[in-house]
Amino acid sequence: QVQLVESGGRLVQDGASLRLSCAESGRTGSPFVMGWFRQAPGKDREFVASINRSGNTREYAAPIKGRFTISRDKAKNTVYLQMNSLKPEDTAVYYCAAEGDYGEYDYWGQGTQVTVSS
Repeated sequence: QVQLVESGGRLVQDGASLRLSCAESGRTGSPFVMGWFRQAPGKDREFVASINRSGNTREYAAPIKGRFTISRDKAKNTVYLQMNSLKPEDTAVYYCAAEGDYGEYDYWGQGTQVTVSS
């Protein structure tokens, strides 16, 4: 059974940096496409970033482009989200997701809370 466990979320000040981690376990084979999503209070969940199997192609949502960086350590089955210049509007629960065999995000973590105070 695939499991995703996020960590690293906490309360920070406006302009601070944080690194979120997502450790995957429970399956073998080539690395899968991984993504980060977030959901702010009262809003729908939105895409933040994704990284392909090899780690050389990344996609970012417009609001975070240039501030956040997604990366992966294939040896550790872990994906990271480095978040710099955080803003209060980045406050949300951040979720890690992994694609399954057919290109959909089939697996989700429990989420980690990021709160940015002004």
